[in-house]
Amino acid sequence: RFAALCYAITAAAAAVGTTAFQPAPALLLPTLRHHEALVQFSSTHDSITTHNNHNDGQYQLEQKTWMFQDKYPIAYEMAATTDSDEDAIAVPILLLNGFGVGSFHQHRLMRQLLIEQNQQSKKRYVIYGIDYLGQGKSWPKDPQDGNSADEYQLGYSADMWLDQLASFVQEIVISPPTDNDDSTTTTVNSIINNKVHLVGNSVGGYLATILTHKHPQLISSLTLLNATPVWGLNLPGWDGKLPAPAVPKAIGRQMFNLIRNEDVIRQYLEAAYVRGEAFDGSFEDGFDGWGCIASNADNENGAATAGGGGRGEPLGTKIRACTEGNGGHAAFASILWSAPASGISFYEALQQVPVDVLLLFGGDDPWCTEAVGKRMHVTLASRRVGAACRFVTLKNVGHCPNHEAPTAVAQVLMPWLDADDSEERRVVQLNSLSQIQEPWGEVVIREVSIEESESLGLVDRV
Repeated sequence: RFAALCYAITAAAAAVGTTAFQPAPALLLPTLRHHEALVQFSSTHDSITTHNNHNDGQYQLEQKTWMFQDKYPIAYEMAATTDSDEDAIAVPILLLNGFGVGSFHQHRLMRQLLIEQNQQSKKRYVIYGIDYLGQGKSWPKDPQDGNSADEYQLGYSADMWLDQLASFVQEIVISPPTDNDDSTTTTVNSIINNKVHLVGNSVGGYLATILTHKHPQLISSLTLLNATPVWGLNLPGWDGKLPAPAVPKAIGRQMFNLIRNEDVIRQYLEAAYVRGEAFDGSFEDGFDGWGCIASNADNENGAATAGGGGRGEPLGTKIRACTEGNGGHAAFASILWSAPASGISFYEALQQVPVDVLLLFGGDDPWCTEAVGKRMHVTLASRRVGAACRFVTLKNVGHCPNHEAPTAVAQVLMPWLDADDSEERRVVQLNSLSQIQEPWGEVVIREVSIEESESLGLVDRV
């Protein structure tokens, strides 16, 4: 129990402390470093739209709000190119974060996927990011430490987030609302695909797996980026529904204050990432031109960009900002006591998902190690369905490859998404380049065979 609690504290730092997880190709670096952004504010839709003009395409990011259960405002984002054929069918991708941050942790990958789309894809994609309720910018309307009317009987749990994600996919992603704003026309009008590609990092991988098992009719393919196969502590004595009893409330408050400490967040990120330059503000982090070397002024002032990220703003600062509201302490206590997804475990769900699955793991993750990925690989290979499964590792990358290695992830992910069926996904080349240079260092791409995964040694099994 003590060991589990220690692990939970560390995982909780990931939870509330990170959502949580070469240079761009040389020909793109001058473009990324010298482009100018035009920011447009739409009062009608309460969204921020960023238009970036490049010789490699025009990219658009929109921030929006959707009402979950007609009660809870959920922050989400859409990214797409704006100069594509408007008659083309848009294929949706949903990126699911790790625990504790918001979709800003996906901005690098969003943009790099669009760059890869323009360079090598035969399809057109619309990329979604979402903040889970109680994370990022998604909160009850008037949180009061678990005591408001909007928080009454609200439980922050895997089941609640799965319900949120299923509703979001059905109501927004595959059935987008009619929108009269010209800035969104090229983004939503041609989304007629009735399925979505899921890409989940850390606890987002856990949720993506269970969601695919529960609603396979909604999912085109599943990609797991260092997915965590477990959920929280499921502590006894309370079901996690607010308001919290005195003891869980006190414990949750103390632990939440501990893990949101800036030094603790920094220590967690140092463990989760291989290279500190990927998160410490050395490089710009927003959708608009990520990967550029941050100026001294940006580093000192933490100037914000339109995409929701900050130029030179350390990731830890943005993580800390997600914890500043009046609902964080109660939400964290609820999560500590909440149960895993009801009805099925992670590995049971993984063995039964009927869709194609790509495992894409940072090879230097201290928690979700390559051995964890190999167990998932063997589990997937034992399925009695004709779906494809592949396992690719990224050396010199930690727990959050979507943020630490977005160029490498997009390079591997795009041909996987572009494939038309399971037969093509089994053979398509996923690592056309074995080495990718991210702005902060080299990433080595390697595919793991099923034979290697099946020969897992005793130590790794333990």
